[in-house]
Parts: sequence; structure tokens; C-alpha cells
Amino acid sequence: MSESSQTEIVIAPVGFEHLRQVLDLGYRVFDTTVKPYTSWSLTAVAEHLDSGDSACWVALDGAKVVGFVLGSQTFELRDDWGYLEWIAVDPAYQGRGIAGRLVNACCEALFAGGASRVVTDVESSNSASATLMSRNGFAPAVTVTLFVRSSQPDEEPGRAVRGVSKRPLIRSGRLLGDHRNP
Repeated sequence: MSESSQTEIVIAPVGFEHLRQVLDLGYRVFDTTVKPYTSWSLTAVAEHLDSGDSACWVALDGAKVVGFVLGSQTFELRDDWGYLEWIAVDPAYQGRGIAGRLVNACCEALFAGGASRVVTDVESSNSASATLMSRNGFAPAVTVTLFVRSSQPDEEPGRAVRGVSKRPLIRSGRLLGDHRNP
């Protein structure tokens, strides 16, 4: 990797002008058919932009979004933990250190905003993301297995769940802080 290929890419805060490109890149790189809890959508992106915290960044090649990271200042009911929720880099730009730069920008913003920890989740078969997180100071802490029961008794147990009709998983309660004001 040449020095010039590293410096051409600018890491900048996400703005509304990046919304369409971030959404499109996410749809290109995330497989939303495998995990029924995956909720990549316009709402997922917009809630991050509307949250007011500055843990969302884009990697720009000129005006083109070639990567992004979306983080939030709260994780579940923990006000002191940040959450690195979404990260993607255009496959044509992978291998240039962009993802690591995005992870660091997000974590630095979350720590500066008061987070004592930053949490992320990586699907068990995603070795590239697991390696990225390990290289950037994350360590495995908890393993959660999604158990699925089919309505079809003769269906093979453990088969990948594809084509699942998903209900919207809206994070507004977490982002807006409803849990703090009962």
C-alpha cells in the first residue's frame, strides 16, 4: 500500500448529505437475509444522524462515501458504554486501513463523550470483522447464541435463516433515553 493511497481517503463526520450513499453502501455489503435481527434500514441510519452524538463517520474519496461507521453514546441500558453498531467499507477499497481508521474515530468520539467502554458485536463466522476488532483493541467478552425454532418440524435444525420477514427493530428508546425517564 502506497502512502498516497492512504492519504487520499478523508475521515469526516457523517452529514445528511452522506445519507443516501451510506444507506446504499450498507445494502451492498450487509447480508440482511441471514440474521433475523439485522435491521439495516433508512431508519437505522437516520436515528444515528438524529441522535446528536458525534460517533458517526464516513471515509470519503472526494465526494464518494467508501466507508462508514455508526456509533451511539449508549448501549442498551448502560449510559456509560458506547456502541459501535455498524461499519462497512466498499470492497474496492478494503485492505487500505480504512476500517481501522473508522473504528478509531468512532471509539475516540465515544470515549470523549464519556463512554468508559465501547461495545460491538460480530457474527461468529465473520472472521474479517473479528480480526479488525481484535487489531483495534477489542477483546471477546460475551458469546450469545441465537437459537431458532422453526414452525416446520421436519426442517433441518441450525439451518441458516434466509428470507425472513422482519419486523422493524427501532432503537428510538435507546437513543432518545426513554429508559432514564420512567
